[in-house]
Amino acid sequence: MISKREFYINGAWVHPSLPRDCPVIDPSTEDACAVISLGSEADTNAAVVAAKAAFPAWAATPPADRRRYVEGILAQYEKRVEEMARAISLEMGAPIDMSRDSQAPCLPWHLKNFLTAFDQIEWIKPLGPHAPNDRIALEPIGVVGLITPWNWPMNQVTLKVIPALLAGCTCVLKPSEESPLSSMLFAEFCHDAGVPAGVFNLVNGDGPGVGSQLSAHPDVEMISFTGSTRAGRAISVAAAQTLKRVTLELGGKGANVIFADADERAVERGVRHMMNNSGQSCNAPSRMLVERPYYDRAVEIAAEVASSIKVGPASEPGKHIGPVVNKRQWEQIQGYIQKGIDEGARLVAGGLGLPEGMNKGFYVRPTVFADVKPGMTIEKEEIFGPVLSIIPFETEEDAVRIANDTPYGLTNYVQSQNGARRNRLARMLKSGMVEMNGKSRAAGSPFGGVKASGRAREGGHWGIEEFLEVKAISGWDSSVDIAAE
Repeated sequence: MISKREFYINGAWVHPSLPRDCPVIDPSTEDACAVISLGSEADTNAAVVAAKAAFPAWAATPPADRRRYVEGILAQYEKRVEEMARAISLEMGAPIDMSRDSQAPCLPWHLKNFLTAFDQIEWIKPLGPHAPNDRIALEPIGVVGLITPWNWPMNQVTLKVIPALLAGCTCVLKPSEESPLSSMLFAEFCHDAGVPAGVFNLVNGDGPGVGSQLSAHPDVEMISFTGSTRAGRAISVAAAQTLKRVTLELGGKGANVIFADADERAVERGVRHMMNNSGQSCNAPSRMLVERPYYDRAVEIAAEVASSIKVGPASEPGKHIGPVVNKRQWEQIQGYIQKGIDEGARLVAGGLGLPEGMNKGFYVRPTVFADVKPGMTIEKEEIFGPVLSIIPFETEEDAVRIANDTPYGLTNYVQSQNGARRNRLARMLKSGMVEMNGKSRAAGSPFGGVKASGRAREGGHWGIEEFLEVKAISGWDSSVDIAAE
């Protein structure tokens, strides 16, 4: 078994102040694959002290030098990419090919996009031609606490740590205790890239422990959190006492609105997107809204596609989906499937229990419900598993009403060959992102939502600006070169 009991604090791997072992479970086998330590308040405080001490020098480091350190992190990843893919696959159950192709590559994708955005930032710029002696300065906010989830571990670690470092902030990362191995490998990348001591720190722990301690800590100026809406509310309350900035990327219940004129692969694309990562994505299109003339055929296609999706161990190569992350998640998903049956939705694929031929591991059958009515539990609540709800609609206005009738607002989707209709819906859907006709958002586009999905904007220049304070300055002497000060 892998032993990873230490924390990375002030440039070194250190033992926890109090022993508190926590097993990391391989969701494919239900066996412990590693052991980590859960931090105490003393460990959290030590990491914050280190970050606070390192902040003045790091904030004063020229942007070009901060950029070189981040490039060094990328170079370390490129040397050890297979290790990263295997760590993610082991800890949270992503099939190894998917981990290599989609999970691990989140690091270089986002890092390179951040560097592009970073190069365009004006750290001190004129307010405007009407105010020649006014300047707007962008300055790092200070020590930041970063709390990341288990479902896309490197995606979220990269979306938080890299912009924080580029902005000039020092940080304490608390990864999910369900998927800590990839983050500990990331800490090695930072160390081997020469990131100065105290600039990046990592303390493993759970939400009620290290997560709450960071959220309430008076020397932490900002919390960036990705996870459940319930936990996001608790963090906001804890952070309010110290008036720190809080950015939240939370749950979702995305609507995929499919009109009768959609392309022939729209339904299949939507099902596969939903089942990707075993449905464990906050931006999953979990509600498929289909225009009535195409509804019956769409249900047939969705059932066929879902039934064709294989489920298997994370260690095996192939295009299958893996297990969900843990027993609690598996049981919760089973409860939702039972709710769907009890409330009268029509089960057309998948269902309760383990897939055929499996008796161990947290595997869920790819499940599709048809004839789902607005207000049913499976239509309202985020399931976070491979369960799709299909809902008919009559008119465009009907579709918008159903899609927006949710507390969430992360990503919605539109499938139609009518460009004017697509553009209308893109403006009318209440979400932070809208993707249409299978077109992914481009490099540098922000990721984030509205309402109960949180209001973070991660990625591109927005992702860096979240870690910056805006300072307004008057009486600036424009005859003095900044570099000469």
